[in-house]
Amino acid sequence: MDRAKIKTPLQLCAGGWVSEARRCPTVNFNNRPEGAVVSLLVVHNISLPPGQFGGGYIEQFFANQLDTQQHSYFATIAELQVSAHFLIDRTGLLTQFVATEQRAWHAGLSSFEGCDNCNDYSIGIELEGCDELPYSENQYATLAEITELLLRCYPAIGVERIVGHSDIAPGRKTDPGRNFDWRYYRSLLTASGV
Repeated sequence: MDRAKIKTPLQLCAGGWVSEARRCPTVNFNNRPEGAVVSLLVVHNISLPPGQFGGGYIEQFFANQLDTQQHSYFATIAELQVSAHFLIDRTGLLTQFVATEQRAWHAGLSSFEGCDNCNDYSIGIELEGCDELPYSENQYATLAEITELLLRCYPAIGVERIVGHSDIAPGRKTDPGRNFDWRYYRSLLTASGV
């Protein structure tokens, strides 16, 4: 599904599912702590195997179904239980794994402005990519579109609370990496009036 060809704006349905996103539910989530306010958006990157795209391995990884026979790297991560709310692949396809009202397992050991456990109050978006390569125009377009929706639905996020994984786990994580164009991404948000 090429988001650029779709004129219907994204909508967040009751329960926290985006109606226009491809759904790929995972069991790797839990409830947010009572009283937690969604107030942070975290941008990540992921590629499986590292530096390679396509193949459906990210979906398998988030579903705890990664076939370790497919690549030697997979044996090193197969026991991990992780997820994100959304994945944007190289074509701009938006896939949702966890409802936004739930706590996805994307941030790990993390802190933002002195508040630990970012999973408790954040939404995680994975871009199919790696630190060494640029992201596609379609990915930026879809990222801007889902960001605009989330900012409308979760006003506590605010544009100043959109960060990279590297910002909340410095020294441990580097994504979305030096090739992620923050200026361009923010210009897309500004152009839309966010």
